[in-house]
Amino acid sequence: MQTTQHAEVVIIGAGPAGAIAAALLRKQGRQVLVLERETFPRFSIGESLLPQSMAYIEEAGLLQDVVEAGFQYKNGAVFARGLEATTFFDFRDKWSKGWGTTYQVQRGTFDKVLADGAAHAGAEIRYQQTVLAADVESDTPSLRVKDNASGDEYTVNCRFVLDASGFGRVLPRLLDLETPSGFPVRGAIFTHVEDRIPVNSGFDRNKILITTHPEHEDVWYWTIPFSNGHCSLGVVAESSFLARYEGADMARLQAVVAEAPNLKTLLADAQWHIPARQITGYAANVKSLYGKHFALLGNAGEFLDPVFSSGVTIAMTSASLAAKALGRTLDGEAVDWNADYAVPLKRGVDAFRAFVTAWYDGRFQKLIYYKGKNDDIRRMISSILAGYAWDETNPCVRAPTRWLAALDSAVSM
Repeated sequence: MQTTQHAEVVIIGAGPAGAIAAALLRKQGRQVLVLERETFPRFSIGESLLPQSMAYIEEAGLLQDVVEAGFQYKNGAVFARGLEATTFFDFRDKWSKGWGTTYQVQRGTFDKVLADGAAHAGAEIRYQQTVLAADVESDTPSLRVKDNASGDEYTVNCRFVLDASGFGRVLPRLLDLETPSGFPVRGAIFTHVEDRIPVNSGFDRNKILITTHPEHEDVWYWTIPFSNGHCSLGVVAESSFLARYEGADMARLQAVVAEAPNLKTLLADAQWHIPARQITGYAANVKSLYGKHFALLGNAGEFLDPVFSSGVTIAMTSASLAAKALGRTLDGEAVDWNADYAVPLKRGVDAFRAFVTAWYDGRFQKLIYYKGKNDDIRRMISSILAGYAWDETNPCVRAPTRWLAALDSAVSM
């Protein structure tokens, strides 16, 4: 027998977007039910946070939870190509005001810390729940849900639904909102390794390392050190490039990592204990970020590319914007969700998009490695890399396409 339950707000997904939104709504006094398909902790990538995200963690009242979890401190990014071309950015030296440091996190632990914090704030979180159907157009929105542990199905009536389901993209699938991304189909192969990088190697564990393939500038690697002596290691390339390598995912990853001389040296003693994984075609977009009784948060709405670790920051930004708009909506105000949610969110996403595009066509890489950039240009770049894609006092955010074109002309002279 199917039962009917009631909640004021239902959030699909307990990842960073869902947990931050839940905690923010609880601060407003809202009744919040979070439906999560998995059981936490669970594995996820997107492990190198950006400093901008710390403001949202703090806003949600979860800063102490994160600080006390013992994650790897992070203050910047290093870019390397071959053995000679290396440059770094210290996020504490940036154009924008705000946090200049953050953490590099195992997402299984990090996401559970946030979800537990939201639960302690009063949100109800149910794990192993699959949303089977959604009606968000009627006066009383409802979701049909399956409890995967018991097999029982039930209906939840509510006032509003926030979809924070990430790559699960629950409402985009159920409501036929998905639309193709403008980016080529790329894939990533990744794992965690016990890195055993020597202390005297010059490797800075306080920074993410982004390595460009020595021959293919559109192929790049991430190396994200953790506080436990392990690191997350992955390669991103178009699917046709990854298809050149034969064997299991681990053998393919090891083969392509061996082609980067700096990584081959750094990881000479690494222990590869954990099976590698692959994801393909992760870039996604939707027809609309909101509707009559719903809004899409984070990756459920749009995912660009992992190159600048923007995913979690975009997710948290969307949660903060949506929580504010939803609070006013639930109070009976007439809220323009396009003006108050979609437009400001997409402003930063579009800035990130311009830099992702310029990374893959080589213009941004040329600028990053250019030795002659002045201190202001360096600080502007540092801000975008730190996640401050919504700070329009920064010229590279205010008009990214024009700014990149001007700098590309300057460094090409």
